[in-house]
Amino acid sequence: MLRLKKLDRFVIKSFVLLFIATFFICLFIFMMQFLWRFVDEMVGKGLEMNVLAEFFFYSALHLVPTSMPLAILLASLITFGNFGERYELLAMKSAGISLLEIMRPLIFFTLFLCGVSFVFQNNVGPHSQKKLYTLLISMKQKSPELDIPEGVFYDEVSGFNIFVKEKDRKTGLLYQVMLYDFSEGFDNAQIVVADTGKLEMTADKQHLALHLYSGELFSNLRAQNASSENVPYRRESFKEKHTLIAFDSDFNMADESIMSSQANSKNMRELRVSIDSLSFDGDSIGREHFASAMGGVYELEKNLSRNDSLQIVEFGVTGHTTDSLFNISTLKEKQQILNSAYNRAQSVGNDWNFKSYTLSQNDYNIRRHKTEWHNKITLSLACLIFFFIGAPLGAIIRKGGLGMPVVISVLIFIFYYVVDRTGYKMARDGKWILWMGMWLSTGVLAPIGVFLTYKSNNDSVILDGATYINGIKRFLGIKSTRYIMRKEVIIHDPNYSSLLEELRRLTHEGATLLSSKQLLKAPNYIQVWTSHDWGNQFADFNKKLELVIEQLANSKSHILLAALNKYPILFVEALRPPFKRHKINLAIGIFIPLGLFFYFRIWIFRVRLNKDLKKVLAVNEEIINLIEQNKI
Repeated sequence: MLRLKKLDRFVIKSFVLLFIATFFICLFIFMMQFLWRFVDEMVGKGLEMNVLAEFFFYSALHLVPTSMPLAILLASLITFGNFGERYELLAMKSAGISLLEIMRPLIFFTLFLCGVSFVFQNNVGPHSQKKLYTLLISMKQKSPELDIPEGVFYDEVSGFNIFVKEKDRKTGLLYQVMLYDFSEGFDNAQIVVADTGKLEMTADKQHLALHLYSGELFSNLRAQNASSENVPYRRESFKEKHTLIAFDSDFNMADESIMSSQANSKNMRELRVSIDSLSFDGDSIGREHFASAMGGVYELEKNLSRNDSLQIVEFGVTGHTTDSLFNISTLKEKQQILNSAYNRAQSVGNDWNFKSYTLSQNDYNIRRHKTEWHNKITLSLACLIFFFIGAPLGAIIRKGGLGMPVVISVLIFIFYYVVDRTGYKMARDGKWILWMGMWLSTGVLAPIGVFLTYKSNNDSVILDGATYINGIKRFLGIKSTRYIMRKEVIIHDPNYSSLLEELRRLTHEGATLLSSKQLLKAPNYIQVWTSHDWGNQFADFNKKLELVIEQLANSKSHILLAALNKYPILFVEALRPPFKRHKINLAIGIFIPLGLFFYFRIWIFRVRLNKDLKKVLAVNEEIINLIEQNKI
């Protein structure tokens, strides 16, 4: 029997409660975004509540797989952010429990969620997709609810444009009505103008009954094939006129079979069967086109080349070619020949363009099925990847709640969505290898998750801005200013006598280093990349200097502290190759362009170190004088 530890139960309980909350929040946000895309298909059509409820239900099922990765990312960020903010994570690590051990129960739970996501996409997803898009097609075909506005032309009734200047909401009467009837075509258009009118729906909801009072009717009398510019028209005055207009206001559900060929309405087994069928059809069509081509115009060209001689019996002339026959033809015959050749080439071109379009559509359909097959796997795997990004990131930032974690989650998900959609479209359109495009987001985010997990498990500081700024400053050689303040509490006072001797030894050692003039000479390119111990004497000098400065910083004298702040910070690390591994440095040295960059960088730092050493010696003399004169 599986028994969980108390710590595992605590971690799972903290995560699951947040996951449920964040899942429904993410699902609600995605539903609002999805409904906003199709709001025009629902508003103003008088859809019944059961139709809208069915649409909301299937749209929620459709968005469940998309909501799960973001919910896992947000829940893991908040969970481990709360642990860090409440020092619970620190207590766990103090007990000797690593981050991976803390994450272990959630890793198994996330794997379970990945399986649920995959099963959902493979079984429930296709059915919900079919129902949802069938509903969307049905709602698009649904006629709008009749509500004619005032002062504008209303064109939602097919074949008619209706203008009403004013209407009475209580009685339903329309005033100053103008009706354009294009139901029989523009050439037979009718215009009706009436003082008042009324528009009602028939009992079967299949027609509109239009009652017009005190008006005139204008209609064309020209037939569709008439060519006269002066078109007579018929004018009719009436006191009452009643018209029936076809207007189906019922909601008719479309047949679900129209979605049966779509890739997103199939599970993985059906997708594989469809891919095999489409591939077989494409091969069959290709072979058929090839046989048709080789038996038609290309067969003729194979048997009749341009240089073949045509034996002409008429006029007793032999040995003529097609070019010579064309040249001796009359101008009218040449024009006929060229027109015939042009028409034939155009006909063949149009035929092959149509055949090419058929094959390209078949290839596009195959790619759609293959991308959908891969998408079911990558979207499920994204749940696990987002957990390995969110959990260590929450442990690093140590901020819980819905503030910082939400911002970070949204930014990461936007990055994932852009990468994923880019790869999807490239694979679908055949511009990239299909598996490369579909697995692009996984290949980009998986290393990020591994890196964050490794750094967080080793308690590495990766989100501290000062660390990166100092690293950039060191690389570019930007000098930092030494800043030493007077300490409020001093445990050990400086031993000025021993420090005085140490300063004198440092002055002597620094003067010796300067007299060797090693820093002013151009370094040997080969020795830069092969030498292991060059610059050790400068590193030792810097360690001794920093130790003396650290001891003198315990002084209470403001004068001495001000003098200590004059010491420059020596960049002795820049005198050596950039990497600690000898083989990497050798590779950089062999690659001349990159090696020259670091070579000149080392040379510049050597020249600057020479100036800094002179400054160090001058400050040493100043501090020695202060100690000897007891001005401290």
